[in-house]
Amino acid sequence: MNVNNRTTPGPSENSLNFSQSPDGTLLIQIRGDWKLGNPLPSADEVERELTAGGRAQRIRFEASELKDWDSALLTFLIKIKEYCSRNQILLEPEGLPEGARRLLRLASVVPERKGVSKEIKTESFLPFMGGKAIAFFRSATKMIAFIGEATIALSKFFVGKATFRRSDLLLLLQECGAQALPVVSLISVLLGLILGFVGAIELKLFGAQLFVADVVAIGMVRVMGAIMTGIIMAGRTGAAFAAQLGTMEVNEEIDALKTLGISPMEFLVLPRMIALVIMMPLLCVYSDLLGILGGLIVGVGMLDLGLTEYLNRTREALSLTTFGIGILHSAVFGVLVALSGCLRGMQSGRSASAVGYAATSAVVTGIVAIIVATAVITYVCQVLGI
Repeated sequence: MNVNNRTTPGPSENSLNFSQSPDGTLLIQIRGDWKLGNPLPSADEVERELTAGGRAQRIRFEASELKDWDSALLTFLIKIKEYCSRNQILLEPEGLPEGARRLLRLASVVPERKGVSKEIKTESFLPFMGGKAIAFFRSATKMIAFIGEATIALSKFFVGKATFRRSDLLLLLQECGAQALPVVSLISVLLGLILGFVGAIELKLFGAQLFVADVVAIGMVRVMGAIMTGIIMAGRTGAAFAAQLGTMEVNEEIDALKTLGISPMEFLVLPRMIALVIMMPLLCVYSDLLGILGGLIVGVGMLDLGLTEYLNRTREALSLTTFGIGILHSAVFGVLVALSGCLRGMQSGRSASAVGYAATSAVVTGIVAIIVATAVITYVCQVLGI
């Protein structure tokens, strides 16, 4: 027996009818077309009815007069469900259409986890550092294993037993070499100009402008040309390698290669490593020449040095040892950039965000490896006196 029966003043035929029984059950009759764009009653009407009609213990629905519906009805039901959860009211959706009940259950399958950010903020220092240390050692173990597998694949290449397509190697040589020339050219000329400007400012104080040629030539050929080329290739080619291999991981292409008995290390990583190791010294020499050209522009254009005089001074400042150290830098950087990009790509997760993270991680890993390798090579050269 109902104690009250009310109908919301809903526009047209889209309305709610409330009937509350003595046992604390609120029956909600839904009428009309509940579709987006139509004027519909809101969930606030239900809350006001529950407040005005006394304490209800459960809510039931009756939808015999409900016509068409879409997500507008689902949004209405979710708001009511959230209100019932907050106020400990039992919601019985049996009177709703079957599709609405399924969608309502689906929307409630994974409830929002409360207090996640609070848990992260309140994590103590020692567990945090312990987790980071464990993750670091696991990452180092995977990196060492990857380097070992790459070394085995490279040894198979030298004896002619590596499995990869020569056409892929040619395409990678073009990608790592010719296609990188524009950006390498721009950065190298600007770097030569910067070195020339910095040297000119200080050397003019002593009337030794001619030695700008020494500063630019030795700085570019010995280390700066190789470093800048390595950083450019880490940001350009290393990230591309990581994105390519990460996308293959997402598409399960690497799993397919393993199923066919083809080593992904030989088929995918080896040609990329060989291409970058071959092209990096050539790009380094090209970068050195353009850097010297940038210094020449400063020396001849700003310091009024003669062209022949500047070139002769550059030739006297350079030696085969200096040139060889620069080539050594570039070859090592080529290996490091290739390994960093391929490692992060092979470790990528199987989602779009994981591929982006792999590309970013490849750039960071490559640049850090370049700086560390530069410090090591510089120290070794200092100890050897070269």
